[in-house]
Amino acid sequence: MSITLDPELRRALAERVRYCHEMGIYDFYRREGAGVRETLSLISQPEHREEMAARKSAVTTAVIENDLIAIAQYPEHGVTDHATALKMIREDLGECSRCKLHLDRNKIVFGVGDPNAELMFVGEGPGADEDAQGEPFVGRAGQLLNNMIKAMGLRREDVYIANIVKCRPPGNRQPERDESETCSPFLMRQIAAIKPKVIVALGATAAKGLLALSAPMTELRGRWYDFKPAGSDPSWPGARLAVTYHPAFLLRDPRQKGEAWKDLQMVMKYLGIEPPKKAAE
Repeated sequence: MSITLDPELRRALAERVRYCHEMGIYDFYRREGAGVRETLSLISQPEHREEMAARKSAVTTAVIENDLIAIAQYPEHGVTDHATALKMIREDLGECSRCKLHLDRNKIVFGVGDPNAELMFVGEGPGADEDAQGEPFVGRAGQLLNNMIKAMGLRREDVYIANIVKCRPPGNRQPERDESETCSPFLMRQIAAIKPKVIVALGATAAKGLLALSAPMTELRGRWYDFKPAGSDPSWPGARLAVTYHPAFLLRDPRQKGEAWKDLQMVMKYLGIEPPKKAAE
């Protein structure tokens, strides 16, 4: 049965969870037969921290009596204004030094666009131009992405754009696994805050980071994936996710632009977007 925590116990529990967050622990599990106070005792014991750290994920939950209930969430949990939630996530990110990518960066590239966007694009990582300006997709690949968005009948300001990692990998290399995993919780929180209807993964690296699938683009494209970050608002049904080519790849191989347009048309159909009519010559 469900249990209502008294204010004093709730404050103590919130303080303990905050401490565990700082230690990198995000999941809490009840031992069989344990109640609220036993659960508190468990998460307070240093000998169990290593065990719980191995269960790290993006959602904080505890099993209390027979219910799975949220005992603590990220700061933006319960905030209904999407812009405010994103601001809180950015503040929580701070001047991040959680992985080695911070050693060479100039600016963190958090994300840009409409906090209430129905459509979200996720790329691989910032390049030199993005690192200098602190905004995703502002270089040559960004100009092509802008054109792709315009061809859909939308503006850059109508969508939200982010990347798998928020700092530029040296030499524009692909993000390494630990870098992506370190940054992933913040991207998941952005997605959960925005609640888009559709996410478009730009390139295989973005698709792998979001879907945990290692497959060639020929297998990833042309289909829908159901996507919902753990711990998201239960009233939000989640997003549909599609995969297409990264604009940087299309600059190297323009022959694939037609295939990318097919992917975007699939997105437009789902969102009910009519492409703009060409001006009469």
